[in-house]
Amino acid sequence: MSITAEPRTNGKRPAIRTKRRVYKKTVFALYLILAPTLLLLLVFKYIPMYGITISFQDFSPFRGITGSPWVGMKHIVHFLTDETFWQVMRNTLIINFYDLIFGFSAPIVFAILANELTNGMFKRVTQTISYLPHFLSWVVVAGVFYQILSPNDGLFNAMLGLFGIEPIYFMTEKELFRGIVVSAGIWKDVGWSAILYFAVIAGIDSSLYEAAKVDGASRLRQIWHITLPGMVPMIILLLLLRLSNMFEIGFDRMFVMQNPIVLDVSDVISTYVYRIGLEKSQYSLTTAIGFVQSILGFLMLITANKVSKKLVGMGLY
Repeated sequence: MSITAEPRTNGKRPAIRTKRRVYKKTVFALYLILAPTLLLLLVFKYIPMYGITISFQDFSPFRGITGSPWVGMKHIVHFLTDETFWQVMRNTLIINFYDLIFGFSAPIVFAILANELTNGMFKRVTQTISYLPHFLSWVVVAGVFYQILSPNDGLFNAMLGLFGIEPIYFMTEKELFRGIVVSAGIWKDVGWSAILYFAVIAGIDSSLYEAAKVDGASRLRQIWHITLPGMVPMIILLLLLRLSNMFEIGFDRMFVMQNPIVLDVSDVISTYVYRIGLEKSQYSLTTAIGFVQSILGFLMLITANKVSKKLVGMGLY
């Protein structure tokens, strides 16, 4: 009597094939969702990078990029040896340094303080109100600050008048202007910038706070040992991104708040580029400035990322 062995069928292979098909469909769907964003980046970010070649030419709109003569490093050398450029570079770095010290820390402090509110309704209202200034244009924000700081009927000067102090022309005082600009930026964006910190705090395990209460930790101790450590990864990420923009300041904020009297301390790279690029039509020079500005920002990001990885073991990559 012969016994015939039945052929073995591997039941795992069909399951593996099914998983692979599902995986491929999922990945394809994700790439399909990502495609419009990639297309926008390609069209509006990468293709225009070809225009960097203008910085090495004496560009003429009538000749175009291909017809304009090449001049090499002429424009880069010109603005690096120009006293006015170094003045606006200094103003840019000083204002950005103030923004980094005060503007970057303000959302962190605000998120922690708002999280400590015990009344849920009041907490939500506070957060909502803090978001609103972000949606105002800088034209409106500048108008509000000009009105509040007006020497004639401004709120601050009215309060100073109660103590017999003469009106102060805040917006024309060079010593005060940078502080006013930074304060306006904090008022406008502190609530919006704190959204990410609210999300991080909400994701911290509540059992950690409960264990800390059992051990007798005060609210200050809980913030120091639980809330802040939980926020560190997000703080590091946003700090690195902020450092990469140390050589840039939004044009609209400075343009609408500055005036000729405080131009020495308020003229930054963005307003300088606008003035000599659009008003004086020096396209090659302004493109060269933007090119070097981007390189400096990139080097700052790489350096800050390496330092962060060595000090705290975290970075962008």
